[in-house]
Amino acid sequence: MISFTIGINESLFGQKHNEPTIDLFIDNLFYVTEVMVTDVASPPAAARFYAYSMLGAHLAWNQLTSSSDESCLFSKSNLPSPDLINGTEKKLSPEFVATYAMMEVGKKIMPSGKLLEIKQEELIKTFTKSKWLSKRNLNEHVLFAQQVAAEVLKISGSDGYNQLSTLTRYTPKRNEGHWYPTPPAYMAAVEPEWRTLKTFFISDLAPYKPNPPAPFNLEEGSSFKNQMTEVFEVTSNLTDEQKLVANFWDCNPFMVQFSGHMAIGMKKISPGGHWVGITGIASKKAGLSWKETIYIHTLVSMALHDAFVSCWEEKYDSDRIRPESAIQKYVDQSWRPLLQTPPFPEYTSGHSVISKTSAMVLTDYFGDNFDFIDDSEVYFGLPEREFNSFNLAAEEAAISRLYGGIHFRDAIEEGVKQGEKIAKFILDRVN
Repeated sequence: MISFTIGINESLFGQKHNEPTIDLFIDNLFYVTEVMVTDVASPPAAARFYAYSMLGAHLAWNQLTSSSDESCLFSKSNLPSPDLINGTEKKLSPEFVATYAMMEVGKKIMPSGKLLEIKQEELIKTFTKSKWLSKRNLNEHVLFAQQVAAEVLKISGSDGYNQLSTLTRYTPKRNEGHWYPTPPAYMAAVEPEWRTLKTFFISDLAPYKPNPPAPFNLEEGSSFKNQMTEVFEVTSNLTDEQKLVANFWDCNPFMVQFSGHMAIGMKKISPGGHWVGITGIASKKAGLSWKETIYIHTLVSMALHDAFVSCWEEKYDSDRIRPESAIQKYVDQSWRPLLQTPPFPEYTSGHSVISKTSAMVLTDYFGDNFDFIDDSEVYFGLPEREFNSFNLAAEEAAISRLYGGIHFRDAIEEGVKQGEKIAKFILDRVN
């Protein structure tokens, strides 16, 4: 298990702070990320975990404040109305209940979620020690948070996730041009039936279907052959900056290294986790309130889930071969991509889809040309990177997949268009 050193910001206990700041919430959200990294959650699964955990916080906040229905994402999405009594008269701390409910959902929804129990106890100590919460009504706070979490978990239990293991298993096709497991671990295809899960905003996946990928064709001048050649040539002449970009956006939770006969999992943050991290960075820089911080984190997480469902449908519909398999078979047997190839079909690029969706949602909320320093990967030994806008960050995330040697160009470009369509629809619903 990876041990994370991020903790509650010491400034929370300074004399200038007589109430909890959003740093506390963002730090505790990182503990949810820690569990996902420990569990090696797949990219789409991680997005789902974020979405429901954040919905726990969002629902708790709205139940305990005078927030109008206009700010409630339950009323603007496909989610059913929560069956809860309004808690505005309870005089409970919305900061505590929202944070505790977020972790309560995470605790119940993730395989290793029980690890969050320790963080919940730390949260209680933080609030009672700082006099933000009286020990006399602590149980009432915890009970209300658990009731909120139970409502969210009831909704999550009907989204189709629990039925995935009962569906027909994916079998790689034998004909040329289709995906098959790649080295070094030759893992089976991940989440082939993710398309069956309910989405939060988009009701029909058809409008977000990308153009078909270039047909498999090895003739000179064909689109596929040209793109395969491009991947080979670009990755054979990478600059130091391009290598840094590729590694910064790698976000591959399935990376495996071998030492002799022993396989060692190199645990990393998920692509969605990277954008959740960027959301936290932007929230702090903009000085958002608790309500605003919880809202934008919830919206980004829900959008990530919908984007992954749409992308994963296309991945298993087109079922296209990865550059690693194609180049080694048809160009150069000794070629290796810079990044380790993820265990699922190539088209479209998940990073391209979800990064564009996230960037557009964040741009709509924070404004264009919102510059920020992305330190999401510092823990994993990579330097922070500066961006002048969310869209520029998304563009870099998309092209990083070409530098890494794991995507063809049309998967990247069509993925960006796919993510843009999804974001536009979601923003039309919530604005």
